Amino acid sequence: MDDKEWLAERFEEHRSRLRSVAYRMLGSLTEADDAVQNAWERVSRAGADDVENLGGWLTTIVARICLNMLRSRNTRREDSLEAVLPDPIVSPESALQPEEEVVLADSVGLALQVVLDTLSPPERLAFVLHDLFDLPFDEIGPMVGRTPEATRQLASRARRRIKGAEVAHPEPDPARQRAVVNAFFAAARGGDFDALLDLLHPDVVLRADFSPGRPNRSAVFHGAEAVLGQARLGANRAAELHPALVNGAAGVVVTLRGRPFAVMGFTVADGKIVEIDAFGDPERVRRVAAAVLGRE
Repeated sequence: MDDKEWLAERFEEHRSRLRSVAYRMLGSLTEADDAVQNAWERVSRAGADDVENLGGWLTTIVARICLNMLRSRNTRREDSLEAVLPDPIVSPESALQPEEEVVLADSVGLALQVVLDTLSPPERLAFVLHDLFDLPFDEIGPMVGRTPEATRQLASRARRRIKGAEVAHPEPDPARQRAVVNAFFAAARGGDFDALLDLLHPDVVLRADFSPGRPNRSAVFHGAEAVLGQARLGANRAAELHPALVNGAAGVVVTLRGRPFAVMGFTVADGKIVEIDAFGDPERVRRVAAAVLGRE
Protein backbone atom coordinates (compact mmCIF):
# COMPACT_ATOMS: atom_id res chain seq x y z
CA MET A 1 0.00 0.00 0.00
CA ASP A 2 1.48 3.36 -1.00
CA ASP A 3 1.17 6.57 1.03
CA LYS A 4 -1.81 7.91 -0.90
CA GLU A 5 -3.78 4.70 -0.47
CA TRP A 6 -2.99 4.70 3.24
CA LEU A 7 -4.12 8.31 3.55
CA ALA A 8 -7.32 7.60 1.60
CA GLU A 9 -8.21 4.78 3.99
CA ARG A 10 -7.53 6.93 7.05
CA PHE A 11 -9.63 9.75 5.58
CA GLU A 12 -12.56 7.38 5.02
CA GLU A 13 -12.32 6.31 8.66
CA HIS A 14 -12.85 9.96 9.66
CA ARG A 15 -15.39 10.89 6.96
CA SER A 16 -18.55 10.50 9.07
CA ARG A 17 -17.20 12.70 11.85
CA LEU A 18 -15.94 15.28 9.36
CA ARG A 19 -19.38 15.34 7.69
CA SER A 20 -20.95 15.87 11.10
CA VAL A 21 -18.68 18.86 11.79
CA ALA A 22 -19.49 20.31 8.37
CA TYR A 23 -23.24 19.79 8.80
CA ARG A 24 -23.20 21.57 12.16
CA MET A 25 -21.22 24.42 10.63
CA LEU A 26 -23.22 24.81 7.43
CA GLY A 27 -26.70 23.43 8.07
CA SER A 28 -26.71 21.94 4.58
CA LEU A 29 -26.04 18.30 3.77
CA THR A 30 -25.02 19.14 0.20
CA GLU A 31 -22.60 21.84 1.32
CA ALA A 32 -21.28 19.55 4.06
CA ASP A 33 -20.45 16.89 1.48
CA ASP A 34 -18.81 19.55 -0.71
CA ALA A 35 -16.70 20.73 2.24
CA VAL A 36 -15.54 17.19 3.04
CA GLN A 37 -14.69 16.52 -0.61
CA ASN A 38 -12.79 19.81 -0.76
CA ALA A 39 -10.88 18.76 2.34
CA TRP A 40 -9.92 15.44 0.77
CA GLU A 41 -8.65 17.18 -2.35
CA ARG A 42 -6.44 19.41 -0.20
CA VAL A 43 -5.24 16.56 1.98
CA SER A 44 -4.46 14.28 -0.95
CA ARG A 45 -2.29 16.99 -2.50
CA ALA A 46 -0.50 17.95 0.71
CA GLY A 47 0.03 14.52 2.24
CA ALA A 48 0.23 13.86 5.97
CA ASP A 49 3.83 12.82 6.53
CA ASP A 50 4.45 15.17 9.46
CA VAL A 51 1.00 15.00 11.02
CA GLU A 52 0.83 13.49 14.51
CA ASN A 53 -2.91 13.88 15.21
CA LEU A 54 -4.56 13.02 11.92
CA GLY A 55 -8.15 13.33 13.21
CA GLY A 56 -7.56 16.75 14.71
CA TRP A 57 -5.75 17.93 11.59
CA LEU A 58 -8.56 16.80 9.31
CA THR A 59 -11.16 18.43 11.56
CA THR A 60 -9.21 21.68 11.40
CA ILE A 61 -9.08 21.58 7.60
CA VAL A 62 -12.83 20.94 7.29
CA ALA A 63 -13.60 23.66 9.84
CA ARG A 64 -11.51 26.22 7.95
CA ILE A 65 -13.25 25.33 4.70
CA CYS A 66 -16.66 25.67 6.37
CA LEU A 67 -15.69 29.00 7.91
CA ASN A 68 -14.72 30.33 4.49
CA MET A 69 -17.99 29.05 3.03
CA LEU A 70 -19.98 30.80 5.77
CA ARG A 71 -18.09 34.04 5.24
CA SER A 72 -18.60 33.91 1.49
CA ARG A 73 -22.36 33.58 1.76
CA ASN A 74 -24.10 36.80 0.82
CA THR A 75 -26.95 38.37 2.75
CA ARG A 76 -29.45 36.03 1.09
CA ARG A 77 -31.48 35.60 4.29
CA GLU A 78 -32.10 39.20 5.22
CA ASP A 79 -35.72 39.05 4.04
CA SER A 80 -36.74 36.22 6.37
CA LEU A 81 -33.88 35.02 8.51
CA GLU A 82 -35.85 32.68 10.77
CA ALA A 83 -37.78 31.01 7.97
CA VAL A 84 -34.78 29.64 6.08
CA LEU A 85 -34.31 26.22 7.63
CA PRO A 86 -31.22 24.04 7.60
CA ASP A 87 -31.42 20.73 5.79
CA PRO A 88 -33.10 18.07 7.90
CA ILE A 89 -31.76 14.55 8.14
CA VAL A 90 -34.74 12.43 7.10
CA SER A 91 -34.62 8.70 7.84
CA PRO A 92 -37.00 5.76 7.72
CA GLU A 93 -38.69 5.38 11.08
CA SER A 94 -37.35 1.85 11.51
CA ALA A 95 -33.77 2.93 12.17
CA LEU A 96 -31.13 5.53 11.50
CA GLN A 97 -28.28 4.61 9.22
CA PRO A 98 -24.84 4.52 10.92
CA GLU A 99 -23.63 7.64 9.11
CA GLU A 100 -26.80 9.47 10.15
CA GLU A 101 -26.30 8.46 13.78
CA VAL A 102 -22.86 10.07 13.70
CA VAL A 103 -24.18 13.28 12.17
CA LEU A 104 -26.96 13.47 14.74
CA ALA A 105 -24.80 12.64 17.77
CA ASP A 106 -25.28 15.17 20.60
CA SER A 107 -28.08 16.80 18.65
CA VAL A 108 -31.31 18.23 20.03
CA GLY A 109 -32.86 18.28 16.59
CA LEU A 110 -33.43 21.01 14.06
CA ALA A 111 -34.01 23.63 16.75
CA LEU A 112 -30.29 23.79 17.54
CA GLN A 113 -29.41 24.05 13.86
CA VAL A 114 -31.84 26.94 13.46
CA VAL A 115 -30.19 28.86 16.30
CA LEU A 116 -26.70 28.04 15.02
CA ASP A 117 -27.70 29.71 11.75
CA THR A 118 -28.19 33.01 13.59
CA LEU A 119 -24.61 33.08 14.93
CA SER A 120 -21.72 34.88 13.27
CA PRO A 121 -19.28 32.53 11.50
CA PRO A 122 -16.59 32.85 14.24
CA GLU A 123 -19.17 32.29 17.01
CA ARG A 124 -20.55 29.28 15.23
CA LEU A 125 -17.13 27.75 14.67
CA ALA A 126 -16.07 28.32 18.29
CA PHE A 127 -19.27 26.82 19.69
CA VAL A 128 -19.46 23.86 17.31
CA LEU A 129 -15.83 22.82 17.63
CA HIS A 130 -15.58 23.33 21.40
CA ASP A 131 -19.03 22.49 22.76
CA LEU A 132 -20.03 19.79 20.29
CA PHE A 133 -16.68 18.30 19.28
CA ASP A 134 -14.45 19.00 22.31
CA LEU A 135 -11.64 20.85 20.54
CA PRO A 136 -9.62 23.10 22.86
CA PHE A 137 -9.71 26.85 22.40
CA ASP A 138 -5.96 27.07 21.71
CA GLU A 139 -6.57 24.99 18.56
CA ILE A 140 -9.70 26.89 17.52
CA GLY A 141 -8.25 30.37 18.04
CA PRO A 142 -5.87 30.39 15.05
CA MET A 143 -8.76 29.50 12.72
CA VAL A 144 -10.57 32.74 13.55
CA GLY A 145 -7.48 34.83 14.24
CA ARG A 146 -8.19 35.18 17.98
CA THR A 147 -6.42 34.36 21.22
CA PRO A 148 -7.69 31.34 23.16
CA GLU A 149 -9.38 33.68 25.67
CA ALA A 150 -11.08 35.70 22.93
CA THR A 151 -12.19 32.45 21.30
CA ARG A 152 -13.61 31.34 24.63
CA GLN A 153 -15.68 34.53 24.65
CA LEU A 154 -16.99 33.75 21.16
CA ALA A 155 -18.22 30.37 22.36
CA SER A 156 -19.68 31.95 25.49
CA ARG A 157 -21.67 34.48 23.43
CA ALA A 158 -22.92 31.68 21.22
CA ARG A 159 -23.92 29.68 24.28
CA ARG A 160 -25.91 32.63 25.64
CA ARG A 161 -27.70 33.03 22.30
CA ILE A 162 -28.63 29.37 22.29
CA LYS A 163 -29.76 29.47 25.90
CA GLY A 164 -31.78 32.61 25.23
CA ALA A 165 -33.51 30.91 22.32
CA GLU A 166 -34.83 28.31 24.77
CA VAL A 167 -34.15 25.33 22.54
CA ALA A 168 -36.69 22.70 23.53
CA HIS A 169 -35.60 19.25 24.67
CA PRO A 170 -37.88 16.71 23.04
CA GLU A 171 -39.78 13.84 24.58
CA PRO A 172 -37.26 10.96 24.73
CA ASP A 173 -39.77 8.20 23.96
CA PRO A 174 -40.20 7.85 20.17
CA ALA A 175 -43.55 6.09 20.59
CA ARG A 176 -44.96 9.02 22.57
CA GLN A 177 -43.67 11.46 19.98
CA ARG A 178 -45.33 9.47 17.21
CA ALA A 179 -48.62 9.23 19.09
CA VAL A 180 -48.81 13.03 19.40
CA VAL A 181 -47.90 13.55 15.73
CA ASN A 182 -50.50 11.01 14.60
CA ALA A 183 -53.11 12.71 16.77
CA PHE A 184 -52.20 16.06 15.22
CA PHE A 185 -52.87 14.86 11.68
CA ALA A 186 -55.99 12.98 12.68
CA ALA A 187 -57.40 16.12 14.28
CA ALA A 188 -56.39 18.31 11.33
CA ARG A 189 -58.00 16.02 8.78
CA GLY A 190 -61.08 15.54 10.93
CA GLY A 191 -61.54 19.27 11.42
CA ASP A 192 -61.33 18.83 15.21
CA PHE A 193 -59.69 22.14 16.02
CA ASP A 194 -60.35 21.84 19.76
CA ALA A 195 -58.25 18.67 19.72
CA LEU A 196 -55.58 20.48 17.71
CA LEU A 197 -55.40 23.29 20.23
CA ASP A 198 -55.07 20.76 23.00
CA LEU A 199 -52.08 19.21 21.24
CA LEU A 200 -50.30 22.52 20.62
CA HIS A 201 -48.24 24.24 23.30
CA PRO A 202 -49.54 27.81 23.79
CA ASP A 203 -46.16 29.15 22.61
CA VAL A 204 -45.70 26.69 19.75
CA VAL A 205 -43.56 27.87 16.82
CA LEU A 206 -44.10 26.85 13.20
CA ARG A 207 -41.21 27.54 10.84
CA ALA A 208 -42.24 27.06 7.24
CA ASP A 209 -39.61 27.12 4.49
CA PHE A 210 -41.40 26.48 1.20
CA SER A 211 -38.80 27.55 -1.32
CA PRO A 212 -35.17 28.62 -0.79
CA GLY A 213 -35.35 31.03 -3.72
CA ARG A 214 -38.69 32.62 -2.76
CA PRO A 215 -38.54 34.06 0.76
CA ASN A 216 -42.04 35.52 0.43
CA ARG A 217 -43.32 31.94 0.55
CA SER A 218 -41.64 31.31 3.89
CA ALA A 219 -42.71 32.47 7.31
CA VAL A 220 -42.57 31.90 11.05
CA PHE A 221 -45.77 31.58 13.07
CA HIS A 222 -45.85 32.01 16.85
CA GLY A 223 -48.56 30.78 19.17
CA ALA A 224 -51.22 28.09 19.05
CA GLU A 225 -53.84 30.23 17.32
CA ALA A 226 -51.49 31.22 14.49
CA VAL A 227 -50.32 27.65 14.00
CA LEU A 228 -53.90 26.42 14.13
CA GLY A 229 -54.75 28.65 11.16
CA GLN A 230 -52.00 27.02 9.14
CA ALA A 231 -53.18 23.55 10.16
CA ARG A 232 -56.61 24.39 8.77
CA LEU A 233 -55.06 25.36 5.47
CA GLY A 234 -52.89 22.24 5.41
CA ALA A 235 -55.51 19.60 6.24
CA ASN A 236 -55.36 18.09 2.77
CA ARG A 237 -57.00 14.67 2.68
CA ALA A 238 -55.39 13.92 -0.70
CA ALA A 239 -51.91 14.06 0.82
CA GLU A 240 -50.15 10.82 1.73
CA LEU A 241 -48.26 10.83 5.00
CA HIS A 242 -45.11 8.71 5.25
CA PRO A 243 -43.86 8.37 8.85
CA ALA A 244 -40.21 9.29 9.16
CA LEU A 245 -37.56 10.48 11.58
CA VAL A 246 -36.62 14.11 11.03
CA ASN A 247 -33.32 14.78 12.78
CA GLY A 248 -34.05 11.81 14.98
CA ALA A 249 -37.55 12.94 16.03
CA ALA A 250 -41.03 12.03 14.83
CA GLY A 251 -42.00 13.58 11.51
CA VAL A 252 -43.56 12.85 8.16
CA VAL A 253 -42.77 13.05 4.47
CA VAL A 254 -45.81 14.27 2.55
CA THR A 255 -46.50 13.28 -1.03
CA LEU A 256 -49.28 14.39 -3.38
CA ARG A 257 -50.21 12.02 -6.19
CA GLY A 258 -47.03 10.12 -5.47
CA ARG A 259 -44.76 13.15 -5.78
CA PRO A 260 -42.67 14.72 -3.00
CA PHE A 261 -44.46 17.68 -1.49
CA ALA A 262 -43.22 18.45 2.03
CA VAL A 263 -41.25 17.29 5.05
CA MET A 264 -42.53 18.12 8.53
CA GLY A 265 -40.52 17.66 11.69
CA PHE A 266 -42.08 17.94 15.16
CA THR A 267 -40.63 18.68 18.57
CA VAL A 268 -42.83 17.13 21.24
CA ALA A 269 -42.36 17.84 24.94
CA ASP A 270 -44.67 16.89 27.82
CA GLY A 271 -47.30 15.65 25.41
CA LYS A 272 -47.49 18.96 23.51
CA ILE A 273 -46.11 20.05 20.15
CA VAL A 274 -43.71 22.90 20.87
CA GLU A 275 -42.13 23.29 17.42
CA ILE A 276 -42.96 22.34 13.84
CA ASP A 277 -40.46 22.67 11.01
CA ALA A 278 -41.98 22.39 7.55
CA PHE A 279 -40.10 22.18 4.25
CA GLY A 280 -42.10 22.53 1.07
CA ASP A 281 -39.72 22.84 -1.88
CA PRO A 282 -40.31 19.65 -3.94
CA GLU A 283 -36.73 19.37 -5.17
CA ARG A 284 -35.36 19.75 -1.68
CA VAL A 285 -37.89 17.27 -0.31
CA ARG A 286 -36.94 14.74 -2.99
CA ARG A 287 -33.29 15.09 -2.08
CA VAL A 288 -33.46 14.96 1.71
CA ALA A 289 -36.26 12.36 1.88
CA ALA A 290 -34.87 9.93 -0.69
CA ALA A 291 -34.15 7.32 2.00
CA VAL A 292 -37.83 7.28 2.99
CA LEU A 293 -39.46 7.57 -0.42
CA GLY A 294 -37.06 5.11 -2.02
CA ARG A 295 -38.12 2.33 0.34
CA GLU A 296 -41.79 2.48 -0.57
